[in-house]
Amino acid sequence: MSDLQLYNTLSRELESFKPITPGKAGVYSCGPTVYGFAHIGNLRSFLFADVLRRVLEVNGLDVKQIMNITDVGHLTDDADAGEDKMLVAMRREGRSAYEIAEFYTEQFFNDAAELNLKPAHEFPRATKHIDEQIKMIQDLEKNRYTYTTSDGVYFDTSKLESYGKLSGQSADEKQAGARVDMGEKRSATDFALWKFAPKGVNREMNWESPWGDGFPGWHIECSAMSVKYLDAPFDIHTGGADHIAVHHENELAQTEGALGKRQANIWMHGEFLMVDGGKMSKSLGNLYTLQEIKDKGLHPLSFRYLNLGSHYRSKLNFTWGSIEGAENALRKLWGIMRNWDKAGSEGVTKYEERMLGALNQDLNTAKALAELWKMVDDDSISTDKKAKTALWLDEVLGLSFNEYIATPLNIPSEVQDLLDKREEARANKDFEASDRIRDEISELGFVVEDTPKGQLLSEIPPYQEGKQGGQ
Repeated sequence: MSDLQLYNTLSRELESFKPITPGKAGVYSCGPTVYGFAHIGNLRSFLFADVLRRVLEVNGLDVKQIMNITDVGHLTDDADAGEDKMLVAMRREGRSAYEIAEFYTEQFFNDAAELNLKPAHEFPRATKHIDEQIKMIQDLEKNRYTYTTSDGVYFDTSKLESYGKLSGQSADEKQAGARVDMGEKRSATDFALWKFAPKGVNREMNWESPWGDGFPGWHIECSAMSVKYLDAPFDIHTGGADHIAVHHENELAQTEGALGKRQANIWMHGEFLMVDGGKMSKSLGNLYTLQEIKDKGLHPLSFRYLNLGSHYRSKLNFTWGSIEGAENALRKLWGIMRNWDKAGSEGVTKYEERMLGALNQDLNTAKALAELWKMVDDDSISTDKKAKTALWLDEVLGLSFNEYIATPLNIPSEVQDLLDKREEARANKDFEASDRIRDEISELGFVVEDTPKGQLLSEIPPYQEGKQGGQ
């Protein structure tokens, strides 16, 4: 088995993965903030974490994955300013904070299921772990890393010499680049551990603490819950690249300040999803959701396929053209697999070795996918062997191959009659009739493709309905 190499943001190097406990791997993945629907940029980060888990498992490791649910403490400004995003959602929707959190948590779980994300072993919620967060703040206070202002308890970044090691920026460099009103903070890089409840505001989510009624800061929840479920240090912490400079930097700092040891050995980050070459933003109206992809008639797994075709540390540009291309490729793959034999007792060793080698080189799913297509097109290999290897690879890809392999299309009798007539027309070199029959088949919801092995029939993707029939 090839050595598993993972890129560690902390060391800025590819490292051979050496689990803390042989045969096991502890992974903490930053999860959704449940004040609204997850957009496709969020989903890319969760897809990356899912692929990581699956690669670890394919390498024979017993993985314990924890993913938090942020249902309190995330302010509208990451620099500890503004309102809690849950308050904003309460005004927008006229529902209680807990109703909003429950609704959007369920929506996230629905999206995750449609993308074939393996459920984490635990989904701890910030509101259910207030005691753990208070305890960690007390430990920081005992270790002299905190100070109190009129609006909360803050972490003093000047007290931790290593602050900034994740982003590669010292506290001085970060402060020089900051453009924020510090208020009572001693430094622009200091961050809230506990915020006092604002007077006259019905927050619903307030708790008693040694410092006064209030609610936890965004960063403390991940430190407290990851340590509770995985201890410290644990193996791998994942999240989006946008978390490096603030959220994960602060997580790492406060955990080290409270416990005197690192939180995680490896920190991994997925790059941004761009839209039409630019950044996603509410102002541009391009914060697309998975539901909007489905509303276009596209299969949810086409978005998964699109992500698998690029490296998680590279920016990925989303366009409707690119996801339609992913849909076409995926449906073609499924269509080919329908005509295979059932998986045999052995696969194709040479391709499996190449696929695993790609996956173990920092999760190179694009290369593994390319190897899959090479195998699909390799006529020297029996389809039962191809099926066995495809199912093995799908333990990582998560593209539901098992639903299509050796499962021929249910072809209506009228379509089959047209296929027979078209085959006869082509044998007689009557290509005008062949094209006319192809269009008739298209109008019935199927597309026919001529291959060296004969006619290949597949269903027309819903988004293409109306575009066929010679148009």
